[in-house]
Amino acid sequence: MHLSVQNLNNIKNKIKDRLIHLEKSESPKIIAVSKTFPLDQINPLIESGHYDFGENKVQETLDKWSDIKLKNDNIKLHLVGKLQTNKVKNAVKIFDYIHSVDSEKLAKKIADELIKSQRKIKIFIQVNIGDESQKSGVDLTNLENLYLYCKKINLDVIGLMCIPPVEDEPDKYFKKMNDLTKNLKLQDLSMGMSSDYLKAVEYSSTYLRIGSSIFGERG
Repeated sequence: MHLSVQNLNNIKNKIKDRLIHLEKSESPKIIAVSKTFPLDQINPLIESGHYDFGENKVQETLDKWSDIKLKNDNIKLHLVGKLQTNKVKNAVKIFDYIHSVDSEKLAKKIADELIKSQRKIKIFIQVNIGDESQKSGVDLTNLENLYLYCKKINLDVIGLMCIPPVEDEPDKYFKKMNDLTKNLKLQDLSMGMSSDYLKAVEYSSTYLRIGSSIFGERG
């Protein structure tokens, strides 16, 4: 068995054990964050039946995934990095989920391109939960307005996304995200990475974005 498949199975077992401990039944979806990794390292996962992958660069994703997506329509690609408005046209050609909508300008551009391409994409609004100046994401005071705007222009917003501050324990941020999701009556929550995914499970994350724990460290 390929190491990445072994790693993914180990992660699934850890999540299963944590859910049993929490007396929860809903298992989150795992996005294997495959950015910078070549297809020969990704293919074993696809062959094992894993279909959700995360990328953060539009052109790299088009080059890497266009052919394989034509052959396998089970594959779902998630844009987990920042999206610039000038890359939206190409992004909507290849991605099935965008996790990083953080402004009305970006939301409008996506909505316009979706109409032109006649595609449907599921959207997460990225929240700057730690109020960090260097990070993307809408701040808490503007979150509800952005969500209402996205609804008005018919974007399919399914949930919220965050990247908590690295130097802090994630619990308080994950709890806040859980509360915000419930307040907006959204179903999904994209949070938890290699270092904190089990903690994210405790706070009802439904999409975990896991890279290095599956593929190993990037070069």
